[in-house]
Amino acid sequence: MRMLLRLLASLWLTMSIAFAQTGNLASHAPMRFGWIEPVLILNDEVQLKAKLDSGAKTSSLDASDIEYFDWNGKRWVRFTITDPINDTPITLERPRVRDAVIKRHNNNHQRRPVVQMEICLGGYTREVEVNLIDRSEFLYRMLLGRSALESIAVIDPGATLLSTPSCTKAPANIATVE
Repeated sequence: MRMLLRLLASLWLTMSIAFAQTGNLASHAPMRFGWIEPVLILNDEVQLKAKLDSGAKTSSLDASDIEYFDWNGKRWVRFTITDPINDTPITLERPRVRDAVIKRHNNNHQRRPVVQMEICLGGYTREVEVNLIDRSEFLYRMLLGRSALESIAVIDPGATLLSTPSCTKAPANIATVE
């Protein structure tokens, strides 16, 4: 039974990739991505490599100096990311959508602020919810989960860097985050 399920999953993946590459699906067909891809955070001129993780529901971004504040009666978050080109901090501010409670591997729970960010992955522009957390111990500063990838991505776990952010809203000069 397991072998049949693996065969069906493999067949579905192969067909999805073939249709996406030949353009035989509608214009909103999923695109083939590797498990690591460059992502552009629009409006902030920051490009970084993200891990695409279908095992995670939510997305995360490496952030430090996380500060909560109110502005015009709304809840906001100020946080810092690091530009790897010159190792300088970039301070961003976003409305806080909510706080996420994340279950850790040791069964403890962690509360994280969640903000919305407009990103570009391949040719797709998408508003995604991102929880902010210190990911400095991880190789990739951003993790894109299922909710960010749904209906736009087929992940090839044996490949990396198959795309280039090519959204029309992308700014001309971009800082790259490794």
